[in-house]
Amino acid sequence: MAKTSTVVLEYQPTIPAPPVSLGNMYKAACSADDVTIDSWADKWVANIKANKAKFGSFGEHSIGQEFGKFAGKPCIIAGSGPSLAKNVAILKDRPKDMCLISCLHNFHYMEDNGANVDYYVTLDAGPVTIEEVYEGGTKSPEEYWAATEKRTLVAYIGTHPELLRQWRGKVLFYNAPIPSLDLRNRINEVEPFYTWISNGGNVLGACMYLAKGYLGSHVSIFVGADFSFSNEYSVRFHPWESKYDANAGNVLKTLDIYGNTVKTWGSYWNFKMWFDYVVYTLPGIYINATEGGIFGAYKEGNIQRLIQMDLSYAIEMFSMHEKLRYQAEFPGTYSRESDIILV
Repeated sequence: MAKTSTVVLEYQPTIPAPPVSLGNMYKAACSADDVTIDSWADKWVANIKANKAKFGSFGEHSIGQEFGKFAGKPCIIAGSGPSLAKNVAILKDRPKDMCLISCLHNFHYMEDNGANVDYYVTLDAGPVTIEEVYEGGTKSPEEYWAATEKRTLVAYIGTHPELLRQWRGKVLFYNAPIPSLDLRNRINEVEPFYTWISNGGNVLGACMYLAKGYLGSHVSIFVGADFSFSNEYSVRFHPWESKYDANAGNVLKTLDIYGNTVKTWGSYWNFKMWFDYVVYTLPGIYINATEGGIFGAYKEGNIQRLIQMDLSYAIEMFSMHEKLRYQAEFPGTYSRESDIILV
């Protein structure tokens, strides 16, 4: 159960499986591949060449260096959906060994809220990723660029070179599997680099793959994974006001995890399809702590394998033993902590 300012919302009943076949889910997620490749192939190759010239070797700066760092531990994976506003403030209170991976577009928002992100991830190759670092923030661009010094960026090798030039912290690279043999050959001519991150065409997908595939996390806790606009505003793309709010363009209507009607884009729906597909094909424990949006939701109900849960409850679930730390370390000393009983 999740709360807004005045209304208590009930999650939809669960259903054992999606009402859409896994094959059709995957087909929807890949429907824009050809258009994307045709539009971006030359830009990707140009960016890869420029980044190769700056860093010398992608392999020597690979995300593989972090392999197994959070093995067997839960990981919070943060998108930039509008519901992130509901729970961003408590991210800083998570257990120290609970990793936080965020889409780069959240940079200013996470830094302003003291979230202490372990990895920021970027996938896009366009210049839009540069302004995403500070767009919507309360400080100057220079202040946010200065803040990157203590943060790690996980970047696609085709990331815009200007973003990497301005980033002052650590940069780790990955490659993305592209369904085009010709393009993959062109990229290999620059440097063969097989540290893959599959992503479903969106950066949140890259965040999840990083958590499970390389860091070794077995529990994925999603926040800001709306895949739809906010139901509390006429249009809200992010948890902050942005230039995209003025005109949503062509939208479709669907139901959110509470059974309420919300608006989304066809592309957002395809992203949701990819994530729902992953939940039923990739082993793991999946918790949606977004507290809004359409992840796992259908008119028939919410899919059973994706657990809908408030973020505060999810964090407490993995840190409950901390309440008894005093009793464990000082068994002969009385304090208020000595009277804590879990049940």
